Amino acid sequence: MFHDLKWSPSEKKITRRAFDIALESALAKVMAEFKRKANAASTPSEMWEIEDYLRQQRREIDETFDYRYSQLPLVFARLIREGHLDESLLSDLSEEKREIIRSFLTFAAKG
Repeated sequence: MFHDLKWSPSEKKITRRAFDIALESALAKVMAEFKRKANAASTPSEMWEIEDYLRQQRREIDETFDYRYSQLPLVFARLIREGHLDESLLSDLSEEKREIIRSFLTFAAKG
């Protein structure tokens, strides 16, 4: 269904901007938590726990932030749900695309 969506040049600009804003938000959250953990670390084992935390966060970000157009409706729904993206940044997308994103949000809210 959404794998066959066509994206206009203006929609591609909108999606890139929204994606980048969400990525910046997610990275800022990880950076803040990293700094908090680093400031609190006082033992070598706590230092390695920070490394584990960063590795896990990197994996989650790499999995979440998939900029393939076939995946963007699902990605945007997840980013909205997780608080990294304000849905209003997508207001200039076609109604069809916004409806697909909303349907994913509704589905996730039920699960």
